[in-house]
Amino acid sequence: MKYEVGDEIIVLHSNEEGRVVEIMNDKMVMIEVRGVKFPAYMDQIDFPYFYRFTKKKVVEEEKKPKVFLDNIPKEKPQPSKIKTEDGVWIVLIPKFSLDEFNDEVVETLKIYLVNKTNAGYTFVYKQQFLNEINFEIRNQIGSFQDFYLHDIDFEKVNDSPLFSTDFALINQDKKKVAHFETSLKIKPKQLFQRIEEMKDKNLPSITYKLFDTYPDYIPEDKFELSPLAANGFKIYEASKTRQNLEPGRSIVDLHIEKLTDDWEGLSNRQILDIQLTEFEKWFDLAIAHRQPSLIVIHGIGRGRLKEDIHDFLKPKKQVKSFINKYDSRFGYGATEILFGY
Repeated sequence: MKYEVGDEIIVLHSNEEGRVVEIMNDKMVMIEVRGVKFPAYMDQIDFPYFYRFTKKKVVEEEKKPKVFLDNIPKEKPQPSKIKTEDGVWIVLIPKFSLDEFNDEVVETLKIYLVNKTNAGYTFVYKQQFLNEINFEIRNQIGSFQDFYLHDIDFEKVNDSPLFSTDFALINQDKKKVAHFETSLKIKPKQLFQRIEEMKDKNLPSITYKLFDTYPDYIPEDKFELSPLAANGFKIYEASKTRQNLEPGRSIVDLHIEKLTDDWEGLSNRQILDIQLTEFEKWFDLAIAHRQPSLIVIHGIGRGRLKEDIHDFLKPKKQVKSFINKYDSRFGYGATEILFGY
């Protein structure tokens, strides 16, 4: 192995000096430059000694002309280096190893949170497999910093990992929202393609942007209600809103023939949109009425409706859990949602 942990190195494309902090595989190392850690291929770095040796030096035989103080030109102030903002990212770094046939395979994925903005954030990060939490952490990340989260066994990628992160500003700003949730679900096939692309293009990692800028707070417009009341409209107190809502349901059947009579001429996309709209309506009403549970009948079919419903439920804070198990009434064609308030 050419490098060892602690070796001083230089980044070839920028001539910045740093050190090796981790050996990732026989092609990549983790380096630290000016306090920032990031992966690099070994052909992108070198030992700094040759660079230092070949720097232009003052040759003793060359005598420079004397320069008097009055003739020294004033140096122009150099502009400070401004870091360019580029959002907040989830970064996956594959760790490779060799199998029994001497083929290169991915062993684990190192997961990093990378902040390329001028703001610092507190965050709650959760990583799930099949709706089961695999890893959770609460911490904070500073401006233009990266944060190592954890490792994932590569074989678990087939369980479609879900990454959910709830951000809040370290320095609170009334012009910004109190918190901001992001969700990233990675499909196995797409990740395999990204890894091959990473190897072909000699890239150090696989990146997914969570957001560009932390969102602004948009105040709700205050609406004057007295003109409406004068014109005969009913005005309800906010505390009594639940009393005036449509009653909720404990079981919702999303079969299209239950929702509309004119469904035979509809495309699959149109049918799915109608079903999801109906589901979201009864989901919202269940929360408004603080129901303990809701059963959604989606059928078996090709599974697209069930998959979209499950994706909708995963990041919702009000959802304690949900399960699609055999039921004597619906078989495997229904999902039970349990709420936690």
